[in-house]
Amino acid sequence: MNITKEYLSANPNPDAGALAYVASLESVHSVAPEIADKIVQELADQRTNLKLIASENYCSLPTQLAMGNLLTDKYSEGFPYHRFYAGCDNVDAVESRAAQIACEIFGADYAYVQPHSGADANLIAYWAILNQRIEVPGLEEIGESNPSNLSREDWDRLRERLGNQRLLGLDYYSGGHLTHGYRHNVSAQMFDSYTYTVDRETGLLDYDAIEAQAEEIKPLILLAGYSAYPRKIDFKRMRRIADKVGAVLMVDMAHFAGLVAGGVFSGDFDPVAHAHVVTTTTHKTLRGPRGGMILCTEEFAEAVNKGCPMVIGGPLPHIMAAKAVAFTEAAKPEFREYAARIVDNCQTLAADCQAEGMTIATGGTDNHLFLIDVRGFGLTGRQAESVLRECGITLNRNSLPFDPNGAWYTSGLRVGTAAVTTLGMGKGEMKEIASIIGTVLGNTRPATVTKGKNAGKSSKARYEISEEVAAAAKQRVRDLLSRFPVYPELDLNFMQEHFQD
Repeated sequence: MNITKEYLSANPNPDAGALAYVASLESVHSVAPEIADKIVQELADQRTNLKLIASENYCSLPTQLAMGNLLTDKYSEGFPYHRFYAGCDNVDAVESRAAQIACEIFGADYAYVQPHSGADANLIAYWAILNQRIEVPGLEEIGESNPSNLSREDWDRLRERLGNQRLLGLDYYSGGHLTHGYRHNVSAQMFDSYTYTVDRETGLLDYDAIEAQAEEIKPLILLAGYSAYPRKIDFKRMRRIADKVGAVLMVDMAHFAGLVAGGVFSGDFDPVAHAHVVTTTTHKTLRGPRGGMILCTEEFAEAVNKGCPMVIGGPLPHIMAAKAVAFTEAAKPEFREYAARIVDNCQTLAADCQAEGMTIATGGTDNHLFLIDVRGFGLTGRQAESVLRECGITLNRNSLPFDPNGAWYTSGLRVGTAAVTTLGMGKGEMKEIASIIGTVLGNTRPATVTKGKNAGKSSKARYEISEEVAAAAKQRVRDLLSRFPVYPELDLNFMQEHFQD
């Protein structure tokens, strides 16, 4: 009897996805048992650790399984029905379907679903804008359409223009992303990059200040979007600013795409309705496979289609298949209910954390995430992240606006509710989570160095918590997750018995 048949005997009416999952693990185990071991261990870890990372979620088993198929063997450079390789008929159908559903969900003119990640999507979008607004007009001035035909002198002049355009995006420490012009990222090296910040007192975006800055800088691209800003953005106002200064409005909605798809962000707060170009990941709140996507107006569609060879290599057809599955799920009415619950849970959890004595940046949240300032506990973000992980809560440290502790140690924690909402948790569970976090942080002290020249000084990487408090917190997390198990369709005990030593 093979392992899959044994699973059927132990689970007479298995979920189809679970059965396929076990069969795939059996196949992997036959070749690389150490890899099957770690896949099963990851499930075990996630069933005993509460996931509050704002950029993570749980995609469905059908979405996961759509990634494991022979489409991965196919090269498909180009775009649907315009490929550089023969034999892409099925890839054309898969990619076209994914793009079609994306356009329907978001109300977009055009969707490009090839990017491997959000960073790739941003790079492709940047170069598409440069192509459409700088390269094409520059070639027209010279009387040429193909840059390969330019003389060295003409090419150097055009290249100089391409490399000196201005980008104005949200500062990394105010919640922007690395790819929004952070100087340690290629985005700041390919653009003359400028940043706007949140208001120092309120922590909120000041649109008048952004407008004044844009008028002074006159960027090619005005970039909106965030990875750690807990409020909505008025995209209608941002478009007015962009139009006033002749900029392209680009929005990175990687974090809140699910809230847009689910209708939580609408009207002035719907980026697709106002931006020229919108980029996103397909995981996070959208609950799909790890990957990226670009939505744009017709003006930029042709340029975006040049993502390969412009930036990325071969598309990943198996991932595009999984995107099509996830988008199909996101088009259903229950996804709208899910998106609304994400925000309800996040606002409830933020309020409960405040009731536990924690300081919450901007005083609350409008979306799926919020930030905790841990300086009131005498901790750095790195210490707080580490002690919570020890106690069974997984989240990430995050810089606060104007953070004195920098990007490595930080003064804050970023908390997200997309994953716990997928598990079915609600207001009662948010109160319990806030209580656990408050208990852990309130009973943690920064460790002190006892030897050497730094003796007596606090270590930013170390902390002290009693074994009793840590054990009690971890048990509370386990009790919570026992009622809301990760992928309940999967028989973890069976998988551990058959795929782990």
